[in-house]
Amino acid sequence: MLMQGFAGVMWLLNVALIVFSGFAFFDAVFRREDAYRAVDKQTKPFWLIILGLAFVVSLIFPILSFLPIIGLVATIVYMVDVRPAIRGISGGPRRGGSSSDGPYGPFNGR
Repeated sequence: MLMQGFAGVMWLLNVALIVFSGFAFFDAVFRREDAYRAVDKQTKPFWLIILGLAFVVSLIFPILSFLPIIGLVATIVYMVDVRPAIRGISGGPRRGGSSSDGPYGPFNGR
């Protein structure tokens, strides 16, 4: 019974890794190529190859092998370092507010 629970948890982790790496790959696909160079990160083809390999490896191998762990590290680097920098320069989706909002509220020029 303990092994079935462990297998279930590992299956959920594997599915989460597939979804996470797939999201990162498709996010990289839809970002502008010049934004990567503007924030001085590697090129878009570099990240597409790395994230594509991470996605394919997570589909093929179980999470207990070392290849999906390497792919997970690459995906985490993209998500916490590259993606926020690119979103900052290319103006990611706004969450409410207007273009005149400052860090402490609306700026009215007074």
